[in-house]
Amino acid sequence: MRLLWVLALAVGMSACSGWGWLPGPQSPRPVRDTIPARQPPRQPVAVRDTQLEQRVSRLELRLLEKEAQVEELQARLDDARREVVRAMAKLQSLATRAEAASGMAEAEIALQSLRTSGNPQGVPELGQAAQLLQLATAEFDKQNYGGALYLANQAKDAAAAGQGRVASVERGSLRQGEVPFALPLHLQTMGRANVRSGPGSGFEVAFTLDGGAPLTGFSYVDQWVRITDDSGRAGWVFQSLIGRRQ
Repeated sequence: MRLLWVLALAVGMSACSGWGWLPGPQSPRPVRDTIPARQPPRQPVAVRDTQLEQRVSRLELRLLEKEAQVEELQARLDDARREVVRAMAKLQSLATRAEAASGMAEAEIALQSLRTSGNPQGVPELGQAAQLLQLATAEFDKQNYGGALYLANQAKDAAAAGQGRVASVERGSLRQGEVPFALPLHLQTMGRANVRSGPGSGFEVAFTLDGGAPLTGFSYVDQWVRITDDSGRAGWVFQSLIGRRQ
């Protein structure tokens, strides 16, 4: 019996040693008790296209210029129609030969003054005044003294506008990239506006104008317009601060 019991014990021990491949108890894996914070969605970043803004600005200024030209041409057409009606009706209120000659002489003096000004090159009013004075001379030779006087007055107005443009440019030399308007623009400030000594926010403020102040625009560089006010002061103002005079 004791021998049998010893054999049974030996068999049991060998069996236990054969089962050693079984995995023992494993420690549990650590559980993550935090959830990574969700990143907020990225906001789109607005990118300014400076070149596009400048192009739009130039187009807006050109539109102002064209509108001013249309108004000027329409005004001249209306005046011409009135002159034609007067001529057809043969009114007796036509100017005399002496009045027409005097008006043409004044126009010639104004034109000559513009020609001898500091820098008349590129001033469109010079050609306009010369052409109007030439037409006035032709009407005078036809003994249409009323038409001659009317055209002479138009020539004087064009020469005066050219003098204003030249005076504005002389106060500050023509800058690189500066583009003159075909006609002076009748503008006004849309609100309180700083007028600077040059075309840029880095230039010093020459003077300040209240809203509704009348201005005359002569040229532009990018988004800056060269102007003079009613008192003759000159400077540069940012385009968004001005608009057409009503």
